[in-house]
Amino acid sequence: MHYVITCRDNTDTRAARAQHLEAHLAHVREALNTDDTLCLAGPLRDDREQIVGSLLVVKASSAEAAREWLERDPYHAAGIWAEIRIEPFTPAAGHWLGGVNW
Repeated sequence: MHYVITCRDNTDTRAARAQHLEAHLAHVREALNTDDTLCLAGPLRDDREQIVGSLLVVKASSAEAAREWLERDPYHAAGIWAEIRIEPFTPAAGHWLGGVNW
């Protein structure tokens, strides 16, 4: 099953994000090289183009497994994210899917 993970940053996390960026990117690269858990990831931005969170789509056996995977991210350990939502997601249509999936 797929899950959309939406992480909203605590206030004033710019310095913490910069400090932990390389470790976070290493975590992402490791995920991409290890298995097919990570389907999509990237920063969420506000109207001023400032990063305010993260969005991920992951493949996991359960929401708990998706959370466990996320909790290994250095950004989680650094306390950057104030709110985390994990919701079931069914990829159904789009260019990234190569069209439709029904």
